[in-house]
Amino acid sequence: MVPLNTEVVAGSGPATSTDATTDATTAAAMDEDSKPSWFTPKRLLIIFCIINMLNYVDRGAIASNGVNGSRVTCTESGICTGGSGIQGDFKLSYFEDGVLSSAFMVGLLVASPIFASLAKTLNPFRLIGVGLSVWTVATAGCGFSFNFWSIAIFRMLVGVGEASFISLAAPFIDDNAPAAQKTAWLSVFYMCIPTGIALGYVYGGLVGDHFSWRVAFWGEALLMVPFAILGFLIKPLKLRGFASSKTRKSAIRVQIDASEVKDNQVLEGADNLLKGSELNDDISKKHSISEGKPKVRNQFLRFWDDMKVLLCDVVYITNVLGYISYNFVIGAYSYWGPKAGYDIYHMANADLMFGAITIICGIFGTLAGGYILDRMQATISNAFKLLSGATFLGAIFCFTAFLSTKLYGFIVLFSIGELLIFATQGPVNYVCLHCVKPSMRPISMAMSTVSIHIFGDVPSSPLVGILQDHVNNWRETALILTSILFLAAGIWCIGIFVPSVDRSNEVEEDKEGSIAVGVSNRTPLLDGSQARV
Repeated sequence: MVPLNTEVVAGSGPATSTDATTDATTAAAMDEDSKPSWFTPKRLLIIFCIINMLNYVDRGAIASNGVNGSRVTCTESGICTGGSGIQGDFKLSYFEDGVLSSAFMVGLLVASPIFASLAKTLNPFRLIGVGLSVWTVATAGCGFSFNFWSIAIFRMLVGVGEASFISLAAPFIDDNAPAAQKTAWLSVFYMCIPTGIALGYVYGGLVGDHFSWRVAFWGEALLMVPFAILGFLIKPLKLRGFASSKTRKSAIRVQIDASEVKDNQVLEGADNLLKGSELNDDISKKHSISEGKPKVRNQFLRFWDDMKVLLCDVVYITNVLGYISYNFVIGAYSYWGPKAGYDIYHMANADLMFGAITIICGIFGTLAGGYILDRMQATISNAFKLLSGATFLGAIFCFTAFLSTKLYGFIVLFSIGELLIFATQGPVNYVCLHCVKPSMRPISMAMSTVSIHIFGDVPSSPLVGILQDHVNNWRETALILTSILFLAAGIWCIGIFVPSVDRSNEVEEDKEGSIAVGVSNRTPLLDGSQARV
């Protein structure tokens, strides 16, 4: 393992025996943190990809016709046909159904900034374990729900569980990817989004049709259990820009001891033993008082300082605004796509059709986007060029696809369009990670996620549901929705001309001034030679 280069600043003045002792204490803590981990970069990537895929399998499953089902319909003569799935069992309108699809976002939006802020004082890897445990319990709870409000509450808790993972996983991957393949590794991770949704369509359709929509949720929970346990059993990993908790505590103890000893160096002789004992008691009391300060207030102030930095970053804001517009469309596609395809083109197997298109185009499009940016040379400006170009071309193909009256014409055009728009996944998250300093990456990812959901796919599903209730024509609804992709392409095009600097290699100093954290971003934190996949 390549250890974190952490410098401890223990005050100024001539070296003393106390300095030597405290330096040794801090070094011991650093050595403890530097012990080899079971993880290698590839193992880390594989495990995070599986977890990410399970998160999105859940989203695809709840959107599938097998799990989501259909509502009760009645003819003009008064003959009614029973509904199926969640929508049929709970007698949901399209608006309520759309709200249900976005309910988990409430928990995700509230919890993401909290987990990102806690990462500065608690180990980020352990926070992921906590989040996955909540996700597992909440997903199982969805299967036991008995009405609209009960399942909506469990969906909110699913979002709370996912919040820790989406805020912290990408920085871990960025830390441990090879220098020349960072965007490619991020693309592999984000490839699991369309792949997971597509598998969710298929999984939800098969399990929901053959067993029950409740069984689909229980199956997801069982699959996540091993990873939730892993988050607590495996030796926790570190992130660039963050000193470990042991090193931080040692550094604080160094400062307190060194400061107090310098002020009391006049104590000599036998009497000093007694006074020194009293001094140690005073130091312990001061340390306890320091630790007893309101932590919630400190967390809030730290979060607010970080937010002010993000809101003043033009590159970050431009990237997120484009991402919001993009995600508004993608979120509605993922939820309403099977229903629209069933209605417009009379697809008897709409779940399987949309699942196949999404999984194939998602894999190749996302991987291609990361590979192309690495080949172009991964810079923020080049990322914006790829984002705007791919989105604009993808919007043209998707718009034309919904104009097609033939099923095969739709499939070909829509597949090309999705191939292009999925190429954005690696570059857009590359910008989020590299336009801020290392310690800001969790809050950058968290607020990006909060923004794209609260202004993107959270309102898009119910709004598209309202639009469809009004126009009652899925083709018109799909065309209006797709046109928003042109807005996303325009915003990202502006980003090309915004001055940008890659800040991922900046050296930082802890706010207390005691720990300077600066690590080259070129070397993976995990040494892949220690263990092989």
